[in-house]
Amino acid sequence: MFDYLIPMLGAAVAATLIVFALSGPSGDKAAKRRIGALKERYAGAASVTTMEAQMRRITANRDTRVDSLAASILPRPALLKKRIAMTGKNWSVGNYGIASAAIVVVTALLLLTRGMPVLLALMVGLLAGLGLPHMVIGFLIKKRTGAFTAKFPDAIELLVRGLRAGLPISETLNVVANEIPGPVGEEFRQVSDKIKIGRTMDLALQDTADRLGTPEFQFFVIALAIQRETGGNLAETLANLAEVLRKRGQMKLKIKAMSSESKASAYIIGSLPFIVFVLIYFVNASYMGGFFVDQRLMIAGGGGLVWMSIGAFIMSRMIAFEI
Repeated sequence: MFDYLIPMLGAAVAATLIVFALSGPSGDKAAKRRIGALKERYAGAASVTTMEAQMRRITANRDTRVDSLAASILPRPALLKKRIAMTGKNWSVGNYGIASAAIVVVTALLLLTRGMPVLLALMVGLLAGLGLPHMVIGFLIKKRTGAFTAKFPDAIELLVRGLRAGLPISETLNVVANEIPGPVGEEFRQVSDKIKIGRTMDLALQDTADRLGTPEFQFFVIALAIQRETGGNLAETLANLAEVLRKRGQMKLKIKAMSSESKASAYIIGSLPFIVFVLIYFVNASYMGGFFVDQRLMIAGGGGLVWMSIGAFIMSRMIAFEI
């Protein structure tokens, strides 16, 4: 009974920490109030540089002590903060650190109750605490980026219709923000809000392009910048861009369909050794315990992991196509 009490207690503590991390008080409302106050205060006289400095100060003040502590412990906090922002979730570096710590504790306790050595259990828990949140963030980024890319040509065509109807570009951006659901509307809403508080359209669009990291939106920003410098029919330029992006998306789907069989085979073959090892370890830990104490088995296992990693890398490069 006591053997099951420790993992249950650890899981309860981890669940509490994760809920606390993800449901903590948000600073968005306070930031919006401060930005609104700045807009009223500097409506007539503030320069763009002063406004940007005030916005950076507001963003910096939103960091809590937990965020500062997590940023000092976790590697590359600036890149981590950017990745979290790319997910579109209202999370912070502190939330990420609490979730990672909870995963480390729960994984280590579960492995200790199964008889794994303390040092090895801590190492596996550390790998799980660093790897699982990173994978989740990457999955959310990929999901949101895919949803944005799929709807982005529709947004450009809506911009084209607004421009042909005689609306200015700033007004059409607001129309897209209100009419297109999902990540596209959210990103264009942020661009429109930045323009309303005094930021130039080029800087607002470039900030969004840097955060998204998609070539499709970068094409859009470059097209607007070139048209602003050289002139011409912006509606026709954006219509051609929407057509190019649609064909680009169709080509990506075609490549994905052609390589899906190879990917599925690689995933199945690559995961089978690990799945079998874990299942046998939980059924009969003493039978697989030699991999942690016998040097010959450790060398053989390490060599197998190296060769599997090389094979996985080669296969991933063979099916990676740049469009």
